[in-house]
Amino acid sequence: MKKTLFLAFGLAAAFSSSATFAHDRYRERPPVVVSPDLAAPWVMQLAGPNGRPVVYPRQAAQQRAVYQQREQQPVVRRGIFDRSTVQPVAMRPQPIRSRIEPQFLPQTVAYDSKEKAGTIIIDTNNRFLYLVTGNGQARRYGVGVGKPGFEWAGEHRVTRKAEWPDWTPPSEMITREAAKGHYLPARMEGGPENPLGARAMYLGSTLYRIHGTNAPWSIGSAVSSGCIRMRNEDVTDLYERVNIGTKVVVM
Repeated sequence: MKKTLFLAFGLAAAFSSSATFAHDRYRERPPVVVSPDLAAPWVMQLAGPNGRPVVYPRQAAQQRAVYQQREQQPVVRRGIFDRSTVQPVAMRPQPIRSRIEPQFLPQTVAYDSKEKAGTIIIDTNNRFLYLVTGNGQARRYGVGVGKPGFEWAGEHRVTRKAEWPDWTPPSEMITREAAKGHYLPARMEGGPENPLGARAMYLGSTLYRIHGTNAPWSIGSAVSSGCIRMRNEDVTDLYERVNIGTKVVVM
């Protein structure tokens, strides 16, 4: 009986002492120290006997930024390419010339031709399109033409005209560009970013067109897949002068 009372008294004293200690310990909120490194995450640590702020070195913060950037890059896993971060070819940034070469600006020039007025003649070697006006003259525009391997020549008629046309890349082009890692959209609505530009004149039953472009710096170059491209302001001017049924001669 005495042992039981002594044990009970000892436990009560210990509990009272612990409660008093806890009361003293948590009487006030412990101070908080914030990391002064503005490049580090917002990390706080309670200050104790050996308390100190938790600071991430600036180099580590920069390294985390690199890792985050890498996570946003396209990833190849088992031959499967993540297209979610791939920009369509039509919208990729291109080097921009400060101005177009003067010879490629629209102008009326002397031009002898057996073709009647209203005929379009395209000189792919010199990158010029002529609209015959008669009396030994023609209105000349600069154009972009087919790149090596995509050149062609022949005669066709304008069979359709379209303003701000949409673009459906041919399956052959989609396959060809995919092999290079460039993924084309299945279809693109007409607009300033569309590679067909402001106007299009379709030639015969072919896939070739005379059209505008979202890359005016390419005028005077051999860069297309066979189409004849013009500056948007120039193709709009030509569009108003040409009717369906117009003869087009490509040399």
